[in-house]
Amino acid sequence: MNIGVFIPIGNNGWLLSENAPQYRPTFDLNKEITLKAEGYGLDFALSMIKLRGFGGKTEFWDHNLESFTLMAGLAAVTSRIKLYATAPTLCLPPAITARMASTIDSISHGRFGLNLITGWQRPEYSQMGLWPGDAYFARRYTYLSEYAQILRELWETGRSDLKGEFFQMDDCRLSPQPQAPMKIICAGQSTAGMDFTATYADYNFCFGKGVNTPTAFAPTVARLEEAKARTGRAVSSYVLFMIIADETDAAAHAKWEHYKAGADAEAIAWLGVQGAADTKSGGDTNVRQMADPTSAVNINMGTLVGSYESVAQMLDAVVTVPGTGGVLLVFDDFLKGLDDFGTRIQPLMDSRRHVTDAPLAEVA
Repeated sequence: MNIGVFIPIGNNGWLLSENAPQYRPTFDLNKEITLKAEGYGLDFALSMIKLRGFGGKTEFWDHNLESFTLMAGLAAVTSRIKLYATAPTLCLPPAITARMASTIDSISHGRFGLNLITGWQRPEYSQMGLWPGDAYFARRYTYLSEYAQILRELWETGRSDLKGEFFQMDDCRLSPQPQAPMKIICAGQSTAGMDFTATYADYNFCFGKGVNTPTAFAPTVARLEEAKARTGRAVSSYVLFMIIADETDAAAHAKWEHYKAGADAEAIAWLGVQGAADTKSGGDTNVRQMADPTSAVNINMGTLVGSYESVAQMLDAVVTVPGTGGVLLVFDDFLKGLDDFGTRIQPLMDSRRHVTDAPLAEVA
C-alpha cells in the first residue's frame, strides 16, 4: 500500500476545533513535515489550494500558502518523495499550469504530479471576479475535461490546438516537456467526477467514511471501478483518513472527544452554507460529505482512532478493498503524528513490509 501525507497548507490542518492544535502554515513547517515523511519512507506529499477560509473563532483556513510555489520549494529540498500540487483551474489558464508543472518536474527530477480541482466554494472565486456563475456547478467537469486535454497535449506533444467550448488554443507551445509522464489526480466522488477521473486522471482520491470503519469507503471505489471499466484505463483509488493515535485506545478516544467538544460552530456553519450553494449536482459529491453535520469537526473524513496497534490493523484493512492503491493521511498533530506513524504504527503494518524491511538507505 502506498501512503501519502496531505500537508497542512492552511492553518490548523483539518480540525475545525478550538481544542485542536492552533497554528499558521509556514514553509518551514511544511518542509519539516515533508522531510519527516520522506525519512519514514512515505511515498508522496500533496498540498491543497484554498483561497478563502471558513472564519469562525479559529479563523479556519483563513491563512493559506500557495500550492505550486510551496511544492517547488519542497522539490528543491527533497530527493525521493513524490510531490503533488493542486491547480485551481478557474484561476490558472491550462498553458500556464502546464508550464509551472513542467518547471517543478525539472526541479524535482521527475517527482512531480498535479491535482486538478473544479472549485466548489463560490466566495473563493467571486472575491476575484472569477466565478463563472452558478450554472458552472453543472458544467464543471466538462470544463475540466477540456483543461485536462490541453495539459496532456502540451506535456506529451509540446503543442495544443484544442478548440472547445471553454478554451480556444492557437498553436500553443510548451518546451521543455516533463521528463516522465505527468500523473494527474482528481478527487471527484460524483458520477461526473468519476467519469472524468476514469478518462483523464491516474488516481482518484476519495473520503474514508465514519470512525474506525476502515473499509466503509468500498462502494465509492466500486463506482470508480465501474467507470474505468468503460474507459479501459488503469486508475486506482487513494483514501483520505485522519489518524488520531496514542498509547491506548482509551487515550486516543479521549483526544477525539476533546476535539469534538471544541468544535468551531461558526466555521462549520459556513461550510454548510457553501456546500448547499451547489443546487446543480447530486447528493454524491465530496462537498456534500464534507458539510454533513455528523462529523463536520474534521470535514467528515474517515477517522481512525486508537492505539498504535489498532490504527496499524485498521490501515492494513484498507488495502483489502479491491481497486485501492493507498491512503492519504492527515494527523491531529502533524509533527508528532508523523513520528508516531513512522516509529510506532508503520512497523506493525503488513502492507508496509516493503518499507520497514528495507535498509534505511533505500528508504531515505
